[in-house]
Amino acid sequence: MKFQTTRETLFNGIQIVHNIVGTKVNLPILSNMLLEAGNGKLKMITTDLDVGISCEYPVEIVENGSITVHTKRFSDIIHELPDGNVTLSVKKNNMVTIQTENCEFKISGLPKDEFPKLPEFKDKEAIKIRQPLLKEMFIKTSFAASKDETRYVLNGILFEVENNKISLVATDGRRLAIIEKNINTGINRQISMIVPIKTINELNRNLKDEGDVLIVLGENQVLFDLGPVHIISRLIEGQFPSYKQVVPQEQKDKIKLNREKFLLVLKRAAILSTQDYQVAKLEVFKNKLVVSKSTPDIGESREELSSEYSGKELIVGFNPAYLIDVLKNLQEIVVNFEVTDPEKPGVIRADGYLYVVLPMRL
Repeated sequence: MKFQTTRETLFNGIQIVHNIVGTKVNLPILSNMLLEAGNGKLKMITTDLDVGISCEYPVEIVENGSITVHTKRFSDIIHELPDGNVTLSVKKNNMVTIQTENCEFKISGLPKDEFPKLPEFKDKEAIKIRQPLLKEMFIKTSFAASKDETRYVLNGILFEVENNKISLVATDGRRLAIIEKNINTGINRQISMIVPIKTINELNRNLKDEGDVLIVLGENQVLFDLGPVHIISRLIEGQFPSYKQVVPQEQKDKIKLNREKFLLVLKRAAILSTQDYQVAKLEVFKNKLVVSKSTPDIGESREELSSEYSGKELIVGFNPAYLIDVLKNLQEIVVNFEVTDPEKPGVIRADGYLYVVLPMRL
């Protein structure tokens, strides 16, 4: 195997695929990156057996072939090389030579045979969606997914496709985020799958502000085809909670707030949060919202925010972090916050979007 390319090309590819390679792996080969040269292209692949990422770039190939190299070591070498052309070649003893005009490295590789083969997705159903649209859907839901590994089924985002509508749902049991978009799916059956949050994070890193992504459906896996970048993931097995049953009916009385000002008030209140004292008090009046926070042995804060509201006055507690998460990812100038009772969830609705958050005891 031998090919010539630029340091920039190799570095860009490494940046795409290196992220899922863990420092502690059961199989040493999983610390490696597969390099395949053929048909005028270099393909770079990594996997942790749950998620696999590949990307390809045109290069000048002298001899077809493949090799796996230690991902971090290879990344460190390419990172430190001077800009310019790079020649990479492999000898029969799996020794990899990396050469520039005035620099040469030799590192040991392992043959491709030991590297896990990524599944193929031939003749499978596929859904096409705009990359910026999918990115927006991830941004507005992924923060609500559970980080508690004991609740494995909640460690991802639920994808539901039906009647030319795609819905993404995430919850950690204390809050729920749902976004729906109309797209021409071309699929006549109902689809439901849970994609792990690790996969979602990798997709978020690679989705662009233009172009399409093809979602190719397998039996218990899914492929996200972004053109030169492919991300393959196992699906989470299990039954996602019946989330529709906990969505409150829309209320007539809503608190109208400037989103940016509400966000900043909550951020200031959250400064005094600790693991044991997370709740912030929201006092709802006709023309103002008072946000206060008190934490023993640390301090307290109180701030007023103008609002529009015609319902009954009430006092309710929320974890400010859960409200900050949604407000910083919305674009609306004004948000309508539905709060009806200290014991009932708060709701924020936007066009095709719903966020439900449970209150906390004051």
